Amino acid sequence: MKQIKYSLIMISLCILTSCYTVRLRSVNGTPQPDPFSDRDDYYRGMAVVEIDTVINMKLTSKDFTYLIKESDNCESGKLNIVEYRNTFGGVLLSAITFGRKRKVKIKYVCEKP
Repeated sequence: MKQIKYSLIMISLCILTSCYTVRLRSVNGTPQPDPFSDRDDYYRGMAVVEIDTVINMKLTSKDFTYLIKESDNCESGKLNIVEYRNTFGGVLLSAITFGRKRKVKIKYVCEKP
């Protein structure tokens, strides 16, 4: 009975420590506004672009580059806020596929043009 209890505690600690969010924000510039946004979180009144995808990488590649261009979503092509979220499911997918597939959740706000 003690072993089951300790195992459950260790599994829950692993799950909780593998979930985190990193947010980077520029000191210069202002975020691109979105007057029609109805968000109540940190991004209230900002035009947020959300990406939730799985990246396929080769075993030999060490990094991945996602290009952000000038478009309707990002008029200036410059970033003001970037948020990267890591979840337990993403860590599990990466571990099972030996790092070839990575689940990515990114939110970013462009600078005002």
